[in-house]
Amino acid sequence: MANATVSLPAGVDRFPTREQSPKGNLDALSREILVLKRKLNAVILAHNYQVPEIQDVADYVGDSLGLAQQAVRTSADVIVFCGVHFMAETAKILNPGKVVILPDRDAGCSLEESCPADQLAARQAANPNLYTIAYINCSAAVKALSDVICTSGNAVKIVEAAPKDRELLFVPDENLGAWVMEQTGRPMTLWQGNCYVHVEWTHGVITRIREEHPGAPLVAHPECTQAVRMLADEVCSTEKMIGYCKASPAQAIIIATEIGMLHRLKKECPDKDFIAAPTEHCKCNECRFMKLNTLEKLYDCMEDLQPRVEMPDDLINRARAPIERMLEISARP
Repeated sequence: MANATVSLPAGVDRFPTREQSPKGNLDALSREILVLKRKLNAVILAHNYQVPEIQDVADYVGDSLGLAQQAVRTSADVIVFCGVHFMAETAKILNPGKVVILPDRDAGCSLEESCPADQLAARQAANPNLYTIAYINCSAAVKALSDVICTSGNAVKIVEAAPKDRELLFVPDENLGAWVMEQTGRPMTLWQGNCYVHVEWTHGVITRIREEHPGAPLVAHPECTQAVRMLADEVCSTEKMIGYCKASPAQAIIIATEIGMLHRLKKECPDKDFIAAPTEHCKCNECRFMKLNTLEKLYDCMEDLQPRVEMPDDLINRARAPIERMLEISARP
């Protein structure tokens, strides 16, 4: 596919970064991105943790499950994935014939890094009876070694559908895995990995924020530790947070997940107040990987059709099977 080009405003060599840009410049850049999108026949998918201006130009904003489902359904020629690298990999696995690009190739994930494929393969070789359930926050190589993939939104359903005669290994998030065991009663061996953002919330800081806002329910992501989950009124995926907050009669709601989620919540529930649960350290509720993507980088990647996600065909084929198994189980009533 030939690169489509969009002219910058007269006298401008390059759009400024988010930090340098007044709102007018961001608005102009957003309009240019939408022009590029039409020329490329592209779809822009953005995770709930992306910066607000990226969420606002996206065709779909959601969690990992919703983004995977959108990637399957799209008829676009180009998938622009505004998230972290493993998410763009998943889109490519599901769409091997399409161009998949992401704004910043270095947008990684502490969970993905915690589970190297060679270590997982060695553990599986030592116990052939293991049935490996991999949280989608992992590399394509780990997906290819797994029996089925899950997201925080469908993990309980995936575990409940797992064979009863197999030992379950859950990788790589020990906190999500522990929460799923609590919900299902199904014993699993848990890989020792975690999201570096979600473990920053502690029992102490959550107790304090609840005391400051006694009427506000607390919604926490299952990647949080048990000490935080036990204080929450609801533990759920980011997408299910939307439904909970819409249905709640509360005017103010405390949110314990990455700060980008608050922008989506405020758009979906404009009549409610959302309180970001604090951490012990400044800005630790902000994922440095998610925030590597900026509106300028989004424009650049669409103009250049780079960086692209590429993988060998055999890896794509092996990784696709457990993802498709997840999607099939998720679709069951």
